[in-house]
Amino acid sequence: MSLRTRASQGVPEETARVARAAFPKGSMPIWIREALGPLFDDESFTGLFPRRGRPALSPAVLALACVFQFAAGLSDREAAQAVRARIDWKFGLGLELTDPGFDHSVLSEFRNRLIAGGAESQILDTVLEAAAKVGLLRARGRQRTDSTHILSAARDLNRLELAGETLRAALNALAAAAPDWLAQHADDQVFERYRRRIEDYWLPRTTKDRIALGHQMGQDGMRLLEAVLAADAEPWLRLLPAVEVLRRVWVQEFQVEEGEVRWRKPGNLPPGARRLATPYDVEARSASKRETEWQGWKVHLTETCDPDRPNLITHVLTTDATVPDVHATAKVHQDLAAKELLPGEHFVDSGYTGAQNLFAAKRDHEVDLVGPVQKTAAWQGKDGAGFAQEDFAIDWDNKQVTCPMGKSSRSWNESSPTPTGVPTVRVWFSITDCEPCPSRSQCTRGTGRIGRRMTFHHRGEFEALRKARADQQTDEWRRRYHARAGIEGTIAQAVHGRDMRRARYHGLAKTHLQHQLTAAAINLARVDAWLAEIPRAKTRASHLRRLELAA
Repeated sequence: MSLRTRASQGVPEETARVARAAFPKGSMPIWIREALGPLFDDESFTGLFPRRGRPALSPAVLALACVFQFAAGLSDREAAQAVRARIDWKFGLGLELTDPGFDHSVLSEFRNRLIAGGAESQILDTVLEAAAKVGLLRARGRQRTDSTHILSAARDLNRLELAGETLRAALNALAAAAPDWLAQHADDQVFERYRRRIEDYWLPRTTKDRIALGHQMGQDGMRLLEAVLAADAEPWLRLLPAVEVLRRVWVQEFQVEEGEVRWRKPGNLPPGARRLATPYDVEARSASKRETEWQGWKVHLTETCDPDRPNLITHVLTTDATVPDVHATAKVHQDLAAKELLPGEHFVDSGYTGAQNLFAAKRDHEVDLVGPVQKTAAWQGKDGAGFAQEDFAIDWDNKQVTCPMGKSSRSWNESSPTPTGVPTVRVWFSITDCEPCPSRSQCTRGTGRIGRRMTFHHRGEFEALRKARADQQTDEWRRRYHARAGIEGTIAQAVHGRDMRRARYHGLAKTHLQHQLTAAAINLARVDAWLAEIPRAKTRASHLRRLELAA
């Protein structure tokens, strides 16, 4: 389809008259249209459409319809019906009252164009630009970030279900693509075992029987792979996506021992970041955090929190479930810098801090990253039990460390990264100084002829971490950090009010687009509430808590 732009983006006179009569107090689409204008224009989407072909519907209308859809929590069919039937939507979209709308499949096609063009963030960015033009958003203010888990659109599977469903999916793909070939290579028992969905409810109850069934599945899958990869098999069979997933899962879950296919033991499985969790979404991963276990994704939401403006979501980052929060901090700052929306103060929890992030935020972006940092894990720093790193004087220029007893280090090595790849400095003291020291028991528990050894970050990271640990002990820091608390309310609004907990689609790109549209919808709702002068809701207290406060 080629792009067909609209001659005018104004609201038709008849649509405006009827909408204002039907909604004398206004509604979200009406308020947004009047305050921010048409928001989107067709020309900004020209890169997503070919120059030749059948004219497409206005992408500006489709973009805003997608935002209205997620604001109302509608399916594609319901959203297409709302475009045809709701007067306030026609006002917000700038459509004639007699406009017939479009088929619901157009919304899916438009989302696919956004993903294919790498424009997942374009809609949210446009909303932010419009808010900035009317003074509702500014850079270098206060922002806060937190994450939550997202469940995959595919159902959760245990290892036995994963093996069975992967094999069943491959058999179904081969049955559709090469039915005659499959009939020759699959016996009646294979058809009997995998003709219906593999569910834990129907699987054996005892551990022994489940292990035996797993071995049987492993052998069935291996025979199928050997047949597909045989020299006399059609080469294109092995290129079927379901067959490739079968190969990957079998490498992941099984191993050959003395000619027999057997389950891999839990300790012999690939790491979570590389382990497939379902054959129906090969990008989803399984993870756990404290008591929560899930299969899918993780989303990081960043929003403004200035008291004189509405709290608007400025950035959305979707990752697979295994990516820790500490790896998201730099990405958030890089993306906000590209949009010229960096904060002056950025409030996060302890998962986003760390010496590298504290230092890099200030050095690269002039951002004050505010969040609790972990105390030292060394026993010397706990409860004042001994001499911690803070008790040693570091001469960075001369590369020397002096202990509390006045002894100097004998070695300084800057080429010893940690297992995570973070560059560090390692120093150690001579045994001739440490062994006779009367305070040795407060400094090291090493036995033999070993003096005190220390590992710490390079100067910038070390000083940033030391300052953060000192600051978080003050009342002033605690008062500032109160600004972070509201981010949980934003996550609750997205999860409970916009159904963000469960991914609507398969794959990281589509899930990320869902989160971008959800954030844009929340922003429009908040702009609407701000324009209507609706006060921010306060944190509710339980009856018991109110009674405690009164007492």
